[in-house]
Amino acid sequence: MTEAAEPGTLPEPQVRAMFDRIARVYDRMNEVMTVGMHQRWRERAADLAALEPGGRALDVATGTGDLALALERRVAPGGAVVGMDFSEQMLALAREKAQAQAGISFDSGNALELQYDDDEFDAATVGFGARNFSDLRRGLGEMARVVRPGGRVVVLEITTPERPPLSLFFRLWFDRIVPALGRFAGDSDAYKYLPSSVRRFPSAAGLAAELEAVGLTGIRYYVTAGGIIAIHVGTVAR
Repeated sequence: MTEAAEPGTLPEPQVRAMFDRIARVYDRMNEVMTVGMHQRWRERAADLAALEPGGRALDVATGTGDLALALERRVAPGGAVVGMDFSEQMLALAREKAQAQAGISFDSGNALELQYDDDEFDAATVGFGARNFSDLRRGLGEMARVVRPGGRVVVLEITTPERPPLSLFFRLWFDRIVPALGRFAGDSDAYKYLPSSVRRFPSAAGLAAELEAVGLTGIRYYVTAGGIIAIHVGTVAR
């Protein structure tokens, strides 16, 4: 991702450095910010990937590896999951978590130029990472490219609720409370970036349109947590 980022995004080296800095507090902050619900959402995303034992899956922007681990439980025995991220510090934590899981590996890589072959996987997922793509359509297109025809692409992401009172609470939480938590965690800049990355990300309907634009079919999405979380799934055209 050496090209300039889209308006409203940060350059890739700056985002990578930010995630390297917050790696050690990332899981703890996720627990606090979602009241422990983030793992349930990842499990739902893994279900929507529709994997079977012996399958192969790719988790893009895997972070500390929780979604990749959920996928591995679905392809075992005999399957394989690759988690990929550009933050080496995040990957180090993911590898620690996965020491007992034989069917999982982690690669350093670029979400906009995936180093995998066409049709290599049965599914590709991204959990809370698509909004960090400096070129969203390109990143989604790469995920679709590496999935075989008939396989699935799943995107789990924060979305902005549109109706009060939750929309008012959402603004208070993300504009005031999350940055305050970031200061407590020792990196206020990173947790100021989070609300801005959510605000510029497409709505649930807009993201569905982006998935359609990269050639996926049968696109569905589920909005949960009162309108704060959206899980999209589409199928690679045969």
